[in-house]
Amino acid sequence: MPSSEASPDLLSGQIAGLHQRAVTVAHSAYAPYSQFRVGAALLLSDGNIVTGCNVENASYRLTVCAEQAAIAAAVALHGPGIRIRAIAIANLNAAASPPCGACRQTIHEFSTPDTLILFPAGDDSVTQATAAELLPAAFLIRS
Repeated sequence: MPSSEASPDLLSGQIAGLHQRAVTVAHSAYAPYSQFRVGAALLLSDGNIVTGCNVENASYRLTVCAEQAAIAAAVALHGPGIRIRAIAIANLNAAASPPCGACRQTIHEFSTPDTLILFPAGDDSVTQATAAELLPAAFLIRS
């Protein structure tokens, strides 16, 4: 269940900075069809911050979400062993925008159960949840 409490291990300044990076990168989104511009900022476990924005396509199925763009950039920059400590999602439309199901699964792939996810609630507030709370039945491959 999402909550509105701040994570005790992340300082409010870190959270505010991460959110600001998400807002800033949302201005770079390519959203000519929906006008729904979204940005995501990842705080990696090593302290690096990586951002991404949504990139739409006339074939809507080919659209890339901001969260997936940020994760792909993080893997390209830092390798497949990245772990996300926190992710902030923002949009320029003042609308609620929790991660979609595909993004939740992609976030899960590079997170721990307690990775903090912050996203707009649609009323100028931010909701937060852990990766485990947003995707309690994540798809896993067991070997």
